[in-house]
Amino acid sequence: MQINLARVQAKAKVASSRKAKVIHATLTTKRHAAAQRVAYASAMAGVPPVLTAGDLAGLSLTRDPLDLNSSVALVMDQSTSEVLFEKNAGVALPIASITKLMTSLVVVEANQDLDEVLTVTEEDVDREKFSHSRLRVGSQLSRANMLHIALMSSENRAASALGRSYPGGIRAFVTAMNAKARELGMTSSHFADSTGLNSTNVSSARDLSKLVVAAYEHPLIRQYSTDSRYAVDPGGRPLQYRNSNGLIENPDWEIGLQKTGYISEAGRCLVMQVQVAGRAVVMIFLDSKSKQSRLADASRIRKWLENRGASALNERKAKRG
Repeated sequence: MQINLARVQAKAKVASSRKAKVIHATLTTKRHAAAQRVAYASAMAGVPPVLTAGDLAGLSLTRDPLDLNSSVALVMDQSTSEVLFEKNAGVALPIASITKLMTSLVVVEANQDLDEVLTVTEEDVDREKFSHSRLRVGSQLSRANMLHIALMSSENRAASALGRSYPGGIRAFVTAMNAKARELGMTSSHFADSTGLNSTNVSSARDLSKLVVAAYEHPLIRQYSTDSRYAVDPGGRPLQYRNSNGLIENPDWEIGLQKTGYISEAGRCLVMQVQVAGRAVVMIFLDSKSKQSRLADASRIRKWLENRGASALNERKAKRG
C-alpha cells in the first residue's frame, strides 16, 4: 500500500495544532484559577488587590529593626516631640480616611452649630470609589452625630455632608483644610475632599503626627474617635455603629484618639494617641497590607516601647546602686 506522505504530514500538523490549543487552554484555565485563588486569598486577608502608592514608590522594600508590615511608620513622644522610631516618615502618600481628622478639626474650630440638622443628598454619594454607606439619601442627623460617626466609623456620607454644609460649601471647606495644614506646618500635605476617598489627599507620617497632636487638644474629637459603639436615628430605624479600630475594645490599650483609613491607593492606615508605660505617644502607620497587620504593628511598637522603658529604668537603678 502506498503511503501519501503529504497527507500524513498534514494530519499530523492538524493534530499537533489541536493539541497545542488544548494545552494552551488548559494552562490559561489553570492560570486564571490560580489568579482567582490569589484574589480570593487577598480579599480574605484584606490585602488591597492593586499596588498601593507606597508599593509603586518601592517603600514596601524598606526593612526595619522591628520588621513592621507598614511601609511607613512614626512613633513620637507627645510631650517632647521626640521621634522614637521612624520608617519612611517623610514620604507623602494617600491617607484615605485619616483625612477625616482634619475634617473634624476644621468643623470644631469653625464653631459651627453642632445641633444643626444636616441632610444627606445625592452630592454625598461616592461616585469615585462607590463605597458603601448606611446613610441613605434623605437621612437627617445633627452635625454632632455626623461628626461622631465620621470619626468613629469612618462614615463617608457623613463626612461629605460636613464639608458640604460649611459656609461657602465644599470648596471653601477644602480651602480651610489646606489652610489649617499650613498653619500646623504640614508641609507635605494636601487635601482635596472631606472624606479621604480622593487619592490626592496626601500627607507624610511626620505631618500626621502634628495633626494628631492638634486634634487631641479638642475633647470632642477625642471622645468621638474613641467611642466603641454609637447609635443614631437618621429617620426610619436607628443605626448602630461600631468603631473601625479593633483595639478600642481591648482593655489592655489606653487610646486617647484614633483614626483608621483605607482606599486601594493608600493601603491600610492607622493613627493613634496612646499611653504606653506612663508615656503619651503618637503612633502613625501608613500603607499596611491588612486590617490586622496595622494593629499588629501597633502592638509590636507598644511592646518595643515597654521593653525600652524597662531597660532604661533598670539602667537608672543600676547607676543609683
